[in-house]
Amino acid sequence: MSDIVTIPEERGIEIHGIERVAPTARTHVRIFDNFTMWLSANLVISTVALGALANQVFGLGFWDGLAVIVIFNALGVLPVAFFSTLGPKLGLRQMTISRFSFGWVGGIVMALFNVAACIGWSAVNVIVGGQLVAALSNGAIPRWAGILVIALLTTLVSIYGYRYVHRYERFAWIPMAIIFAIMTVVAAPHMKIVPTPAVNAAWFASLISFGGAIYGFATGWSSYAADYNVRQPEETPASRVFWLTFLGVFLPCVALETLGMLLTSWIPKGGGDLLAGVLQPLGGFGTVLLVLLALSVVANNIPNDYSLGLSIQVVGRSLQRVPRAVWTLIGAVIYVAIALPAAQNFNQTLENFLLLIAYWLGPWSIILILEHFVFRHGVYNVDDWNTPEKLPIGWAALVAMVIGLIGVALGAAQVYYVGPLARLVNPPYGMDIGFELGIVLAAIAYLLLRPIELRQTGR
Repeated sequence: MSDIVTIPEERGIEIHGIERVAPTARTHVRIFDNFTMWLSANLVISTVALGALANQVFGLGFWDGLAVIVIFNALGVLPVAFFSTLGPKLGLRQMTISRFSFGWVGGIVMALFNVAACIGWSAVNVIVGGQLVAALSNGAIPRWAGILVIALLTTLVSIYGYRYVHRYERFAWIPMAIIFAIMTVVAAPHMKIVPTPAVNAAWFASLISFGGAIYGFATGWSSYAADYNVRQPEETPASRVFWLTFLGVFLPCVALETLGMLLTSWIPKGGGDLLAGVLQPLGGFGTVLLVLLALSVVANNIPNDYSLGLSIQVVGRSLQRVPRAVWTLIGAVIYVAIALPAAQNFNQTLENFLLLIAYWLGPWSIILILEHFVFRHGVYNVDDWNTPEKLPIGWAALVAMVIGLIGVALGAAQVYYVGPLARLVNPPYGMDIGFELGIVLAAIAYLLLRPIELRQTGR
């Protein structure tokens, strides 16, 4: 298999995987796709469900919840927007770019982390869609059937690859924007501004913990970012890519998470059940809108399925020989098997999974960012991407990652585990500062260790 793609994009199913796309093969010139790709992927019911956690799970009011939504979304989107600029610049997929920090073996480890993330996000999303299908049919169609339908539609699009992903995402946001606008009009007379609760240690702990969930949802795209503009011309302006990506994630996340938070002041439910309750007054028309909302999950799930296949190819040369589409199909089977039992405890499942995503992506992102700005100054020998002996050994990145995850363990506050530092702030429940500690400790460790690795190996 060649290490570089030198032919134009395929007409049917995309046959190429993680091979570098040569500058002469960059035929994707619609720069605005950097916006619509992420707008469609986030203008979905899962985003509303996340915002609903502010009142239901974390007990926050409107204004404090809104502040968390704005601030932590901005922080979470920054690495997504930055990594997106590397797609046209390098012609490489996101997880292969990890090799320039983590090396060959470390790149495999990070790819496995991303495979787990792709599968987990997909499971969460089809659960929301399954809830909606069950709600709009008054239970006639069980959740498991809805999950299977959503997964099938997602897989049909994502198997075809890059070109068809963009074709779908270019327009998928339009009907969703209209439906969410209708929902807002219907719910507006019933929505209330929930007051901020008493300001104390428990409130502050909830504030930061909800921030972790918001951050995790937004930054969850960072491990996929370069996958969706890798075929754009090398001279594509990085600043435009950055801001189109940033706004494509930030705007729908802030808008729909705020909507979800407001809707729970009228209907104290979560997930698809919340949206079904909002549209119930519209009768049959509301049912039609619910069907379309359930289909919105497809736009959110497509990047998970597509990037899943690419990440598996990073694990080894033998796996790279298996077509990406095959890995996408296998991943769909796995996440459906996970989603079916997890659907019974949706809100807790969503909360815990979002925080877990933030944990590993924080240290991983800061390591790649420091490598780019501090050690490489933006210069990569892209031809080395698939040559282990020319890549960094990667021990500095791996050790920094482990140290970052130790920080996570000290500061995490989950249902079944509360770290010792987290417990100090708000005993016995804790305040989740796992992702903050993970990022800070990984950054310090990498800044200290990477110069040593460079002196030892020169690469």
